[in-house]
Amino acid sequence: MAARPEARVPRHLAIVMDGNGRWAKQRLRPRTFGHHAGQKAVREAVEFCLRRGIASLTLFAFSSENWQRPPTEVSALMELFLKALDKEVKELHGNGVRIRFVGDLDAFAPELRKRMLAAMEHTEGNTALNMNVAVNYGGRWDIAQAARRAAEAIARGEFSADELDEHRLHGFTCLADQPPLDLFIRTGGERRVSNFLLWQLAYAELYFTDTLWPDVDQDSLAEAIDDYARRERRYGRTGEQVATG
Repeated sequence: MAARPEARVPRHLAIVMDGNGRWAKQRLRPRTFGHHAGQKAVREAVEFCLRRGIASLTLFAFSSENWQRPPTEVSALMELFLKALDKEVKELHGNGVRIRFVGDLDAFAPELRKRMLAAMEHTEGNTALNMNVAVNYGGRWDIAQAARRAAEAIARGEFSADELDEHRLHGFTCLADQPPLDLFIRTGGERRVSNFLLWQLAYAELYFTDTLWPDVDQDSLAEAIDDYARRERRYGRTGEQVATG
């Protein structure tokens, strides 16, 4: 086996967890079976990030567009969220994981929203890993709500419209208090970002794999990190400028 490149890990890793439905279909099972199987891969990702010292993990669990799926699947996903909250939060808290749900939570049923808020409050002081779960989230929504909040701040007289620049607007986006996104992973073979973290993706490295989400394990994630470690991130500079610091 070839030697792996020198360790260089991202500070912030985001994953589109795609392929649950196709994984279930291959096994002649309903799509909900794949969503249940995907929970194991979530645990693998959390454990991987804790072992590698990654500061933030953002998972795309339910997009604002996913409400268009069959009602039975949406209902099953909501039930899965409830059960996962009851089952996983205690262990995540014990491992020092801070849970944050990112997105428009008002669309969810009161009981589910209550449990989401309780999980965030319970783990708020943890520092080993920021685990951001994007639910009813869309990148365009994120930018729009940031613009709205900035406009409200201008109306309150906190700063002028002329003072609104990229840096200030960034402060109103989701995850503004966390490290910049370094690596975006999408499983399941699709090669698109699907309205996920559009603002945060500006300088992130993109990695696509055909592996379906329930099949993702430590080795799968290590391959993505190894690929990331071999890349030269230039941020608009030349390769020579990067090499000379």
